Amino acid sequence: MGIMLKEITKCYKIGEETVAALAGISLTIETGEFVAIMGPSGSGKSTMMNILGCLDRPSSGSYLLADQEVATMNDDELAKTRNKRIGFVFQNFNLLSRVSAWENVALPLVYARVAEKERLNRAAAILDSVGLSARKQHMPNELSGGQRQRVAIARALINDPSIIMADEPTGNLDSRSSVDIMRIFGNLNEQGKTIILVTHEPDIAQYAKRVITVRDGLILSDEIKEQSAC
Repeated sequence: MGIMLKEITKCYKIGEETVAALAGISLTIETGEFVAIMGPSGSGKSTMMNILGCLDRPSSGSYLLADQEVATMNDDELAKTRNKRIGFVFQNFNLLSRVSAWENVALPLVYARVAEKERLNRAAAILDSVGLSARKQHMPNELSGGQRQRVAIARALINDPSIIMADEPTGNLDSRSSVDIMRIFGNLNEQGKTIILVTHEPDIAQYAKRVITVRDGLILSDEIKEQSAC
């Protein structure tokens, strides 16, 4: 599922001043790529992720997702596109604290009105695929940071999206857990998933096959690597 941005801008009004978080981004991401987006705080990388993930709309420009124009969609259309095509993984895991890992992973299927037996079976299978079958009944506070992030990855996969977007997914993890999580993303990419990763850590970006550096709302560099570090 290809992505094409053309002259994307995103402007915010702060008092009397208009600030351009993105100042005319043009970019193509092919189906099955593993891309890291890097940049310092305030560079525009998180704004770009929000637009790529259909969490926000640009101020101007064109965004084609699988040849479908996204930039002009209304909120309901964005939500449908997001839920159908994209899985999200965040730095802070965003797990519900009062339900088990199993139920956290199954939650998107509740909104999709999938029957309870099927959604729990599917959630159990995906937890097994990320090495957590033995911990599925545990609450998030009974899991390590790396295990919680694996639960979050499993939840992102439950609707079988073609694109996984990860915003600083190793930001709260130790080095060993970070390596484990990045290996999971590498394996998902080998299975055909498009991975788009936002990070400020160069060692994490090295797991990607392509590294895009953003500064002041513009693409500073776009490097395609010969092979992944996974």
